Amino acid sequence: MLAALKSIYDMPSSVSWPHAPPHDCFEPGIYMVTCGTYLKQPRLTSRKRLAMFCSEFMASAQNHGWELQAWAVLSNHYHFIATSPAEGKQSLSTWLADLHRQTATWLNELDATPGRKVWHNYFDTPLTYQKSYFARLNYVHNNPVKHGLVDNACDYDWCSAAWFAKHTTPAFQKVIASFKTDQLNVYDDF
Repeated sequence: MLAALKSIYDMPSSVSWPHAPPHDCFEPGIYMVTCGTYLKQPRLTSRKRLAMFCSEFMASAQNHGWELQAWAVLSNHYHFIATSPAEGKQSLSTWLADLHRQTATWLNELDATPGRKVWHNYFDTPLTYQKSYFARLNYVHNNPVKHGLVDNACDYDWCSAAWFAKHTTPAFQKVIASFKTDQLNVYDDF
């Protein structure tokens, strides 16, 4: 035990300790992102709050150059798939920091809790294979069903499933629905 501790203390100071999930968004591309509230507390607990967050989320994505392809916003977390802008590297962290700062301020004003931590961290995954992309697209669209909020994802107002059903062909919808999601490695412990 002492030897193990000694080897830890002898590590060079350049070793960084993991304190958050690694953020892999270094190159332009398509990413799946999951973000949760601090301590998994439900903060988007009404239609008004969900609508406000979705509105700000979409406007903020556009302002930061991210092209949304799928999203699902629930009371204590959200998922999305989006194409990054050309500059890649820091744009995701900048975008989410701005979004979280703005929405936390608004939520804290509503709850009269100034300074309360609302958002926790996020996980990002680059999607580089078509099968991976299609499976995660199915996963995000059906996240409200997974969490028992609706029987049909198109009935949930704060996800992209209804938009997807309206704007894509039945054949493409069938292809996406055929991709299994039960073995995906997606952090969704909410």
